[in-house]
Amino acid sequence: MKPSALFVVFLAVLLPHYATAQIPGAARAMELEHAGNLPGAEEAWREVTTDNPRDAGAFASLGVVLSKEEKYSDAAAAYRRALALNSHLEGIQLNLGLAEFKQGHFAQAVAPLKAALNADPTSFQVQTLLGMSYYGAAEFSESLPYLEAAVKVEPGNLELRGVLAQACLNARQFNCALEQDREINKINPDSAQAHMLAGEALDGLRRTGEAIAEFQLAEKVSPNETNVHFGLGYLMWESKQYSEAAREFQAQLDNSPNYAEALIYLGDCDLTLNHPDIARPLLEKAVQTDPGSELAHLDLGIIDADADRREDALRELTIAEKLAPNDVNVHWRLGRLYKDLGKQEQAKTEFSKAKSITQAADATLFNKLNPQSVKPPASAAGAK
Repeated sequence: MKPSALFVVFLAVLLPHYATAQIPGAARAMELEHAGNLPGAEEAWREVTTDNPRDAGAFASLGVVLSKEEKYSDAAAAYRRALALNSHLEGIQLNLGLAEFKQGHFAQAVAPLKAALNADPTSFQVQTLLGMSYYGAAEFSESLPYLEAAVKVEPGNLELRGVLAQACLNARQFNCALEQDREINKINPDSAQAHMLAGEALDGLRRTGEAIAEFQLAEKVSPNETNVHFGLGYLMWESKQYSEAAREFQAQLDNSPNYAEALIYLGDCDLTLNHPDIARPLLEKAVQTDPGSELAHLDLGIIDADADRREDALRELTIAEKLAPNDVNVHWRLGRLYKDLGKQEQAKTEFSKAKSITQAADATLFNKLNPQSVKPPASAAGAK
């Protein structure tokens, strides 16, 4: 689940200039920058750096102007050139880290931001940016101490707590996520996002009943919240409450008709409830939207096998096996199908594979709502 709340926009402490006015051309560049003529200032600073290729301050000042123009790639290059000439320039590491962050280069932002934090260990801005950079680079455990330190500085910042809770979830530290959700609910009892995050954490702890209660609260507070119906439906599906789950998946589809996961699990509910004719078109539509769904292919294979369309069933189950080679049910279904086809050796092989798989798949709600690492909100930091 991606956090919906946005951070306040940070402003880097962009120094007005690094180069001295005595350098030929620097005074004019500063005047243009002060007057708001950024293209002119950029051109002037480029002339200064050409004439003074060993002046770190000139490159740093060029980087500041480029950052203000939101030319972050060029700004980062200018900052790096300045640092290569003089690694002790004040504020350059922060500006470099921010320029990389704004490009989405989260891993590259870490080193300069760590250097900036060493220079100013109490900086709320740097702590937050560093935590968000680790978060964006999918180093969720690494992000936690920095985000936690930032939350201590601004305990009432709901947006920041929300991202910390999400980082805890991604790090599989579910109790940490629950702690943040409790704090969010103290400040805003009507936060649907907080209830949903709590539900994910509780499901991760295998406390599915409590997770359902949290999603029901979220649905009551905000029935149109993104993913709320799917999340509640999935938790009910986990609890084998298939009729109730089907209603939630349908509600999600009423809001988002092409929501592939909702199509898949609604189809699975209908198949489980012995309505294969209703399930088939849902699963076929899901496969068109998301051909990489193992469950959709498995269910289509089951429907085809039960209808004695054995070749179609074999095709679907073989696809499912390739997508999820460790799914016991796929191997068991394939074994049965091969046996029905008179292919005893293949059947024996599939049954043997099914017996050899002892570890259950991790199928928590968190995995469904967070299939990939979560990037920080785009407005988590800014350079003006």
